[in-house]
Amino acid sequence: MSDVTTMRAISQDVLGGPEVLREVRVERPEPGPNQVLVRVRAAGLNPTDWKHRATGGFLGEPPFVLGWDVSGEVAATGIGVAAFRPGDEVFGMLPYPYGHGSHAEYVIAPVRALTRKPASLDHVQAGALPLVSLTAWQALTEHADVRPGQRVLVHAAAGGVGHVAVRIAKERGAYVIGTASAGKHGFLRELGVDEPVDYRTMDVTEVVRDVDVVLDTLGGDTSVRSLRTLRPGGIVVSILPVGSADFFEEAERLGVRAVRMLVDADRAGMRAVAELAGSGRLRATIAGTFPLAEAAKAHELGDTGRTTGKLVLIVD
Repeated sequence: MSDVTTMRAISQDVLGGPEVLREVRVERPEPGPNQVLVRVRAAGLNPTDWKHRATGGFLGEPPFVLGWDVSGEVAATGIGVAAFRPGDEVFGMLPYPYGHGSHAEYVIAPVRALTRKPASLDHVQAGALPLVSLTAWQALTEHADVRPGQRVLVHAAAGGVGHVAVRIAKERGAYVIGTASAGKHGFLRELGVDEPVDYRTMDVTEVVRDVDVVLDTLGGDTSVRSLRTLRPGGIVVSILPVGSADFFEEAERLGVRAVRMLVDADRAGMRAVAELAGSGRLRATIAGTFPLAEAAKAHELGDTGRTTGKLVLIVD
């Protein structure tokens, strides 16, 4: 039986496949100074969720509750919170990686990780956008400073980060080249991709040239090989934070720039995302929605690596 001091959450006691996830009842947290308790309405899933479920990643050994995307209502505020009141609709990304926990009925968030949800945005959209949008925004605007007329290559352009990055790059006036299997090229055109490339039938780093910016969502040798596509002074921004030192050494040799980044919770970035999404210029493509209790099914689908867009948990 439920009560006001507990909540449902999706947890795991061991590392492994989707089958390790289970619904549990845990104590509902209380917000501390400069913290907000959010009643979760929708929470996106990202590849980092299945990676942490399987390997522990930054979080180490379970038990833990995953989830960094959140959209919902403010349930309570801690001391010093002036920006929000109970009942306000908010969305954002919990601080990555240690602020996880949105795959639950309630979650604690630092006040500056959140911004107001535009009324035109439903909770599913708002729950899908934060992590992928902040990643793309920080990569393309802060690190790469994409400007009108520049050529931008987005790897895995139909994926979670990729499809949002295409829209942000187009919003900034770029010519966008996007990689995906041939069956997804129609989707890429709908996003605004100017030049779809089938990575299965050709070596992208051999056929694409004179690029100003590459967004590398794949890592591994893709990071290093992408350097060859750049114009002098161009930049590859990889959202995979670890890898071979060859990435930086080859960039120096070629006279280009190489950056590895981790997305960071950021109110200014979230406000930019909210403005774009609220005006209809930025949307996430929803690959599927699942009730909280069926989180394992969402992870099964995510594990395939073949989804187009975002998977979202809906919390009733």
